[in-house]
Amino acid sequence: MNIELQKPVIGFTCGDLNGIGIELIIKTLSDNRVLDMCTPVVFASNKSINFYRKSLPEINFVYQAVKEFTRLNPKQVNIFNCWEEEVAINPGTLNDIGGQYALLSLQQGVAALKAGHIQGLVTAPIHKKNIQSDQFKHSGHTPYLKEQFNVPDVVMVMVAENLRVALVTEHVPISEVAKHITKENILRKLQILNDSLQKDFSIPKPRIAVLGLNPHAGDEGLIGQEEETIIKPAIKEGKYKDVLAFGPYSADAFFARGGHQKFDAVLAMYHDQGLIPFKSLAIGEGVNYTAGLPAVRTSPDHGTAFDIAGKGIADAASFMVATFECIDIIRRRAEYEENHRNPLKKLSNMLMNAPDEALREES
Repeated sequence: MNIELQKPVIGFTCGDLNGIGIELIIKTLSDNRVLDMCTPVVFASNKSINFYRKSLPEINFVYQAVKEFTRLNPKQVNIFNCWEEEVAINPGTLNDIGGQYALLSLQQGVAALKAGHIQGLVTAPIHKKNIQSDQFKHSGHTPYLKEQFNVPDVVMVMVAENLRVALVTEHVPISEVAKHITKENILRKLQILNDSLQKDFSIPKPRIAVLGLNPHAGDEGLIGQEEETIIKPAIKEGKYKDVLAFGPYSADAFFARGGHQKFDAVLAMYHDQGLIPFKSLAIGEGVNYTAGLPAVRTSPDHGTAFDIAGKGIADAASFMVATFECIDIIRRRAEYEENHRNPLKKLSNMLMNAPDEALREES
């Protein structure tokens, strides 16, 4: 098979037009290593790409414009024009235009992902306030993707090398976190996370650490009851469903003592509990992955960075890692599906093709 046909087609949404998204896309896709591993499709417009390309004169960014997926060039960056009109871009400015076209790019990218035109999607940062509209009433990409793919639930997983931190609640006010901490929610997140670790990260029997909600994991009920009445029962029930979960652990000491190094993933109860230690350890190269979707979506672990937008100084490290992680997960999923398509048939073939000496040794 032609090696070009084996490369996955990866889509890239532009994020907020006034943020650093397009700059990151240009920096990432100008690296020839990316073109060697995938066929990129950027959901934006030629004019928006050219606007930011002018602020990066040292980068040789070559692309072709397309309007049909049948015309993608596997050896070049493809810009899928989502709009033709002239759009006023004001780097660093929070306005309706930035959110409006971020949503248009996202809608086109998700539609292509659902239709199978692309195999994975890397989303540039959006601003959660100015993207709000009748078509987007969500706290971020993760719940929007859950709705678009019509799945029961998803899990936000932060990934960096061998560190994986997942969340029970995402963008929820602290005052409302506790009411979302139920046995059912925790168990469902554990099952999705466990399944993803097996299929997307090639870990046959993953070990998952679960953090407590309260200080010192509740001190056996002295500082809150959630650990005793909700979290421990969820962990126990998970083991009956082949989920190797352990805890709950005190969140403050867990990462400080290197507890994360003994597990394949950590399930935190709320946003800052998981993301503060993650971003401290990932050092700018973290990836946001949405587990539980039928398709693959990744994102960098930072926001729109309006303060440096348009200055050409944004660090593309996290976006680059998100791109490679998207490609790797696609391949690991394909390997998992191939290996589990008909295990009995594969075993039979292995025995039939095994040397006689090996068979005698087994007997």
